[in-house]
Amino acid sequence: MMKMIAFPDRSQWPALLARPLQDSAEIEKKVQPILQQVRERGDAAIRELARQFDHLELTELAFPDEAFEQAEAQLEPSLKEAIRQAYHNIRTFHEAQHQAVEKIETMPGVTCWRRSVGIEKVGIYIPGGTAPLFSTVLMLGVPAQLAGCKDVVLCTPSDHPAILFAARLVGITRAFRIGGAQAIAALAYGTESVPKVYKIFGPGNQYVTAAKMLISKEGIAIDMPAGPSEVAVLADDSAVPAFVAADLLSQAEHGADSQVLLVSTSKKLLTAVNLALMTQLEELPRRDLARQAIENSRAILLDNQDDAIELLNQYAAEHLILSVENAEAVSERITNAGSIFLGNYTPESCGDYASGTNHTLPTNGFARAYSGVSLDSFVKKITVQHITEAGLRNLGPTVEAMAEAEQLQAHKRAVSIRLHALAEN
Repeated sequence: MMKMIAFPDRSQWPALLARPLQDSAEIEKKVQPILQQVRERGDAAIRELARQFDHLELTELAFPDEAFEQAEAQLEPSLKEAIRQAYHNIRTFHEAQHQAVEKIETMPGVTCWRRSVGIEKVGIYIPGGTAPLFSTVLMLGVPAQLAGCKDVVLCTPSDHPAILFAARLVGITRAFRIGGAQAIAALAYGTESVPKVYKIFGPGNQYVTAAKMLISKEGIAIDMPAGPSEVAVLADDSAVPAFVAADLLSQAEHGADSQVLLVSTSKKLLTAVNLALMTQLEELPRRDLARQAIENSRAILLDNQDDAIELLNQYAAEHLILSVENAEAVSERITNAGSIFLGNYTPESCGDYASGTNHTLPTNGFARAYSGVSLDSFVKKITVQHITEAGLRNLGPTVEAMAEAEQLQAHKRAVSIRLHALAEN
């Protein structure tokens, strides 16, 4: 059962909304030697770490071509069709994020524009864990494919056929059976088998997350800081309690550390959701994990919708479900959330799999400043400018005055020397 907190004072909000603290320093101490081993000893270190942590003898690190053929043959046609449909929807949504090059004349003779260039080498990490996250292969592989990334390298400890089927669908160029922090190290530093990449994407446990944070300090880009998955639901009396309970449990079953928050102005609704939770929980195969997450979660009763919106903006949820009558109007007032789901018939699980939006989203309050993964995550924006002779005559005096004021004479001279040459012609 969720803990219910009725009408908390605003001074209590920060404590109610706080995520559990992670002892990142302790985890980093364990991860740093793994990174060092892979950097120094490459493939040999990866094989040794696979024996140590996964009890696996890796003769070949790369998945052979026949593994992909076998994977397709092993999958049920209905699942293959579902994966293809999800691929189509995700591709359709992300394809629309392409921006045409637009040349802007900022003043006569001065033209500036911006073009998108795919990051040449990207790495995608898919954890093994308790669930085969083939959906994340689609979420990361599709925008990489659309961005035109030349080398898309997959690392995963899982040989689940759906992961390999999805990898082939999105055009993964190379795939390796490597897991944990050592996979992140292999992608960051490169080994005899694994190519070094420029940016690393993908979820993982606290060791994988620590590895990503450590390599980001060394100049390797990562998608975003990530923590346990989370959902917040704002519900009023127009919500269906059984639907809300199902949404809360769909997040809770990720793991005991998943964050679940329910906010409402209706005590009746909160009571009904708690009853539905208890019934539905018993039917779940992963009920023990879900129960722990639900027991650590909170249901908060507030006076009015304005307070609820303010509280949710402070929380900055990864997933925010608005099961309220005026859902779209409320969504316009949400400033901090990874992804928003409107109304009674938009379960968060649709966004997790196949509606088209990306499910790789900022957690742990990072939605205050970070966006979820999109096509933009896989491209760089390069600005270009061209100035004509007339343009330099127009713009030059402005630059000369500014450079003079900043006492950067060489900057001023770069303009002045050209203006003098033009004056002499």
